[in-house]
This record gives sequence, C-alpha cells and structure tokens, in this order.
Amino acid sequence: MKVADIVFTKGVSGYFFDDQRAIREGAGRDGFFYRGRALTDGFEVIRLPGECISVGLLPEGGGFVFGDCCAVQYSGAGGREPVFRADQYLPFLENRLKPLLIGRSFHGFREACRFVDGPVFGGDRRLHAALRYGLSQAFLAAFAMAGRRTMAEVIAGEYSLTPHPRPVKILGQCGESLYDNVDKMILKKVDILPHGLINSIDEKFGRRGEKLAGYVSWIRDRVLGSRRDEHYRPEIHIDVYGLPGEVFGNDTAKITDYLAVLARAAEPFFLRVEGPVQAGSREEQLQLMKKLTSAVDASGLPVELVADEWCNTAEDIDRFSAEAAGHMLQIKTPDLGGIDASVESVLLCRRRGMKAYLGGTCNETDISARACTHAAMAARPYQMLAKPGMGFDEGYMTVYNEMQRIICVMSRRDAENGARS
Repeated sequence: MKVADIVFTKGVSGYFFDDQRAIREGAGRDGFFYRGRALTDGFEVIRLPGECISVGLLPEGGGFVFGDCCAVQYSGAGGREPVFRADQYLPFLENRLKPLLIGRSFHGFREACRFVDGPVFGGDRRLHAALRYGLSQAFLAAFAMAGRRTMAEVIAGEYSLTPHPRPVKILGQCGESLYDNVDKMILKKVDILPHGLINSIDEKFGRRGEKLAGYVSWIRDRVLGSRRDEHYRPEIHIDVYGLPGEVFGNDTAKITDYLAVLARAAEPFFLRVEGPVQAGSREEQLQLMKKLTSAVDASGLPVELVADEWCNTAEDIDRFSAEAAGHMLQIKTPDLGGIDASVESVLLCRRRGMKAYLGGTCNETDISARACTHAAMAARPYQMLAKPGMGFDEGYMTVYNEMQRIICVMSRRDAENGARS
C-alpha cells in the first residue's frame, strides 16, 4: 500500500477533557461546569471540550479512509500524556509528518504501525499517543479496503488469529446519569454495567463508602425487579477512581473488608471494581494493586479488581500482568498509541491468564470506536467498552451494531468456505 495523499482536519470528540485532580480535590459542580481552579498542567479550566484530529489517508489507487486522533477524558492524570489540543499538532502534521508519509509504501498493517509508533524523526521522542492512535486506524482501514476485508480480518491475518463470529461482552457506561442510564442498560440487556463514574467522595462514594454501597444495592434490586428475562444476569463493574484507597488510607485489610460489603450488596451478581487505589507513581500503584489483589484472592471474595491508573502503555501492561497486579487490566486504547499495541496487549494478557478489558474513553469518536470493535473481534478480550460519549445509548449502538456487522460478514465467509470445501 502506497500513500498517495494524507489530509488532517480538526474535529470534536465524544465527551470532554476533565482535570481529575481538581475534581478529586473537591471542585464544585454548577450544572455541567466545574467551578474552581484547574490543577493539572494543560488545563485552563477544569472541564474542556474534547477535540480530535481526523486523518484522511488516500492509498494509491483507492479512496480516502479515516482514523481519528483522540485522547482520554482524564488526560494528564496517572502518568498519562498531557491534554491533546488539535491546534497544537495540526501544523506539525501538515508541515513535518505529511511529507514523510506521502509516497511511502507499506507492505502490511503492522509495518505501518511500527513506523508511526517509533521515533519517526530520529532520537528517542515518539509522536503523541493520540496521533499514533489515529494514524494506525487510518492504516488499518486502508489495508482493509485494499484487501476487500473487514478490519477484524486484517488484524486476524497479521497475528495469525482465527476470527470467531461471536460477540465480545460490552460494558456500558452511564456517565453522570447513575440511575436512568442503568434502566436503559437493563432494557437493552447489556452484558456488564454500569461503570458508574464514582469520582467524588462526598457526592458519590461517602466518607465510609456508604453511598457507593447503597448504589450497588440499588443496581442489584433494579435488575432483579425490572428485568423481563429471569436469565438476564449482568455483571456489575464499578469504576471508583482510587477512592477506597483514599478513604481507607490505602490499608489493604480495610479496603478488602469494604470490598466484602460491596460484594454482599451486589449478590447474586458478580462484582468487578476498577481503580480501587490510586498512587502517586507507577511503581507504588503496581505494588498496591499487587498486594490488594493477593488479599482479595486470599479472602475468597467474589470480586475482581481492574487495574487502570498508571497502567497506560504496552510496557505497563506487560509489567502489571506479569506481577498479577489486578485480575483484569484495562487496555486504554488511546494511551497505548497505535491500535496494534492494544491488540498485542490483549493477546499478552490472554497468554498469561489475565482478563483483558479493551477499554478506551468516552472522549473518543465513532471512527475510533468502530476500529476498536474490529480489534476486539479479532483479539477476543474478555470485554470491551461501549464508546464514545457518556449518554450510553450512542456508544452502545456504535459498538454493538459494528460487532453485529462483523459477525454477519464472518458468518458469510464461514458459509462460503464451507460450501467450497
């Protein structure tokens, strides 16, 4: 595949950039605004509109395909790269990267990803992860178009995987609508719910964790009282942004006791807790998660822990999975850069017996979400995130429908292959 042209345009992403540190330290809500002083570098105010850069790639002999450069909601937190601002990078893309790519040939998707993932201008500096993410999506779409295959089939071919026409479990995220969106998830029989966005002690967690325990109990009762199918048994997945560790002083025994309270509140549904602690460094986070995972295992609690903060890059995922610092790792796709790194991280977790969660952020776009769905259908993580947005319906529709389209094509291919054999 030879690059004939490449264009870039600024766009909006599916949510906002939020200063996590300011919110954790008590920034007040005023409607959809946060009032107070921003505390994280790159934020002029606590909440900024999400941005993206769309990459339009024109392969020689083909038509334009697209990928979207986007970054996570809580940029700059937990060891992540700073806030991604389109205007900062558009001149660089036009003046420096574009001349480097036009006329260049790539023989496969992974080769193209290795190029943009590396130090393209020499030295040891790499492109911002958001740029690598969007460029890799465009390359994936280009090779799919050239080979008249789905993007899932391109990934499967590159990694010698066997595509299966079966869905991957989807985690819905409710955003700030903690109750109405759970009802929507129950109506649509979402596999895993509700994410929860438990990011404030006083508003959502409680000084003893009592507010979260009450919310988990409400989810359980709501499912049992409202489901139309008694066989519908969703898993409960709550993202707590390190608040148990903050409230209980990172005391492993106290956090484990609190997790037991949550597990009882969730019964008979299985409980998964994301981000139970949030430390100030990668090494401290790894050791805390490792210790807490061991304590939960020793207690026999029906709870799994999900590593998120400080587990950002492929190298982080390698380390966290090798040391069992969690039962599941979130592979936060924009943080890893090229989508190939997310695929490889899913496969690494699977080899090590670690559950992989192909996540990302509400602050992605429809294009990046669909590309991730193809990656999930090829690499088979335990679950993937419904994205973009925080309204639930739009993100779930985007991921679910793309998954069904892929299944339809895979089933057709299987039928054709069976007829020929």
